[in-house]
Amino acid sequence: MKRFFIGFGVVSLLIAGVLSYFASSAPDGLDKATEDTGIAQHAQEHPLGGGLFADYAVGGDDKFTGLAGMLGVLVTLVIAVGLFWLLRKKPVR
Repeated sequence: MKRFFIGFGVVSLLIAGVLSYFASSAPDGLDKATEDTGIAQHAQEHPLGGGLFADYAVGGDDKFTGLAGMLGVLVTLVIAVGLFWLLRKKPVR
């Protein structure tokens, strides 16, 4: 079981780090729909829009898209493992 989780982590990091560079830069469905209907012109910038991982890149630089994906995977895995550990069944004493 341990090898499965290690393999899962490695594959997740590879997918996030490598395939991120092949993702489309075109707007996703929601962005496209808001632009087509004119709703986007009334939108305000999100307070975290200039944050570290804004626009799926580290510091807004497209060269670091893969790094942003890998860091996102790591943060998600750490949170998930932490939650599973906190919520696990504890032995009855």
